Formats: sequence, C-alpha cells, structure tokens
Amino acid sequence: MKKFFTIYDKYIFGQVLTTTLVAILLFTIVWIAPEMLLDTIKDVLQGDYSAKTGILKLFYELPKIFGKAFPVGLLLGTLFTFDKLSKDSELTIFRATGMSFKRIIAPVLVLSFIVTGLCFVTYDKWIPFSCQKLRDIKGTSPLTQFIYSKKDESNHPMQAVVVSRFHNGVMNNVVVLNFSRQVFNDLHGLSNIVVGAYGHKGISKDGKPCWILNDVVSYNINEEGIFHQISKQKEAEILNGQDAEDAYTIMVNSTKRDRDINNKDLKKYVGLLKRERLDEEYRLMLNKYYQRFFHPFVCVLLAILGCLLGFSKPREQRLVGFTIAIGCIFVYYITLPFFDLLAEKGVLSPFITAAFPPLAFLFAILLFYKMKEL
Repeated sequence: MKKFFTIYDKYIFGQVLTTTLVAILLFTIVWIAPEMLLDTIKDVLQGDYSAKTGILKLFYELPKIFGKAFPVGLLLGTLFTFDKLSKDSELTIFRATGMSFKRIIAPVLVLSFIVTGLCFVTYDKWIPFSCQKLRDIKGTSPLTQFIYSKKDESNHPMQAVVVSRFHNGVMNNVVVLNFSRQVFNDLHGLSNIVVGAYGHKGISKDGKPCWILNDVVSYNINEEGIFHQISKQKEAEILNGQDAEDAYTIMVNSTKRDRDINNKDLKKYVGLLKRERLDEEYRLMLNKYYQRFFHPFVCVLLAILGCLLGFSKPREQRLVGFTIAIGCIFVYYITLPFFDLLAEKGVLSPFITAAFPPLAFLFAILLFYKMKEL
C-alpha cells in the first residue's frame, strides 16, 4: 500500500512552506515599516504610549496584514519554489518519472487548504478581536451621525429619528419626527416633533428595550402645520421593543468597518439591513459577507497559479513569471473597491461581485495551463 505522504510530498511541502513563510514575513515588514512603525515610535517617544503599549499596538495590527499576506505569500512562495525546481531541472526529472502536473502540485494543494483555513479564521476571529483591542488601546470610539426611519406596511413614513452625534453609547441632539397620516401633494405632514439634548439605550417601564431621551422639548403640530403646543419634560421614551434593538444595532455597526465584525454578527447585520430595507448598505454588506468565503479560497487558486508560473524552460526569463504574479495581486486588490461599489449601487448582484475575482483567477489558471502544455 502506497504511503499517502511520500518523501516527495514532504520535500515539496517543506520547500513551499519555507518560501511562503519568508514571503509573508517580507510582506509584513514592508507593510508595517513605512508609516505604522514610525507613528508608533513617535507616539512612544512623545509619551502617548508606553513601550509595552506600543508593542501591543503593532502586534494587534498584524492580523489585518496577515489577511492580505497569506494569499500573496502563498503565490510568491509557490512561484519561487517551482521556478527554482525548473531551473535546477528537478521538475523535468519528476515529469520523466511519470508524475502528472496534478500529482506534482498535490502537496502544494494540501498547504494551500491549510492557509485557506488560517485566512478564514483571520477574517472571522482575529481581525475583529484585534480591532477591538486597538480601539481599547487608543481609548477612542468613532463618532457617527445616524438617521432611522420607521415605515408601515404600505411604505408610509411613521417616524424618523435623527441622531446628530453618537459617541461611546451616548446620543446627542436627538430629533424625532412623528408623521401624520395626511399627505399633501406627495408631502407627508408632521404631527409632532420631539427634541432631546441627549439620550441612551435603556429599558422601558414595561421591561422592553427602548431609547430614553433627556431634557426633552415636544412640539405638537396641528393639521395646518402650525405649532400649537410646546411642552418640556425631563425624560421621554421612543422606539420601544424590537425597533429600539434594531435601530441601535444599525447605529452601532454604522461606526464600524466590515472587518470589525465577525461572520456570525455580520450575517445577522445583513439580515437586519434587508428587513429595514436599507438597500445600498444591505447589498454592500452582503457582498462583504460573501467575500469572507471567496477571499480565503483565493489562496488555493493563487497557489496553483504560482505553480504554473514557476513551470519554465531552463533558459526562460524568471522575471516574466514574477511580473505576472505581482500584476495579478495588484489588479486583485485594486479592483475590490470597484466591485464593492458595483454591488452597493445594484449594478451587479453581490454574489457576482464577490465571486468574480476568484473566477478571474480560475480563468487565468486554465489559460496558463493550456499555454504551458502540461
């Protein structure tokens, strides 16, 4: 019975693993050195951070870099290894013994699936965790402005809540517009306007979630659109129950980037955006959610592409393969924001925009496989 992992597999696996780790290390150093490292050193010298905090800050920046470094490192690692094997005529010997291309790259595929798993875990767990740690170190919380609208089943506006400033769980200058049932020339009238100096999420008297406003001024409007009563009160409750939960979740997540959210919470957030009919944000985040699964799989495709580019004739220029590899990586990352925009604006389905880059790499693999006549 043949061994599943032969001496050849161990040799190729070890060679590719070593060069991949070196490529990842170099990519990380190049990415972190120019600005990130200098800014951290500057903050430490100015006394903003201690040396320990500065080191922790750099450490928590690593997962974001690794998310991009894994695919790049695997591509360059396989390319360099197979290019060296070609130049040393080792691939010629392997082919002469009857080994097919699929058999030759089998250990590379094993490694690529391991890296794919690491890449998936990085985006799902490590990056959101590190982003939270960085916010704790910096001691800052992002500011945001937020508008939440509540509509009935016929899409008639019932209420709009405008939060002028949201920071560290506190809402400042909150304006609540309560719409009347009357419509004049396609313009929805107002029945009441409530203004709160500040507010927060709390629990109502009946034990349900709600938004609590403080230092409240209420303006009642009659059918002619005239203020006929103005009253003040210390506290008022708005957005009771599930509406309060949903609005607060959307507001909190609006202060975050998609990388700050793990897969489970991102999926829930996408469902909430769909339920609230926030179409553009829904399509963008759905595209980001699909990318969480397609992006790690790119590691496998880039590993195969690196093997193909490394297959070369003894006198063939090495620079050609590396130039193509760098070009592929550059085009991949530079076009991701473009596909995000296409998904957000509804030009293409989020599934298509997320799947197109991997499909493009798959097409490139088939093209180079045919060109190499393997």
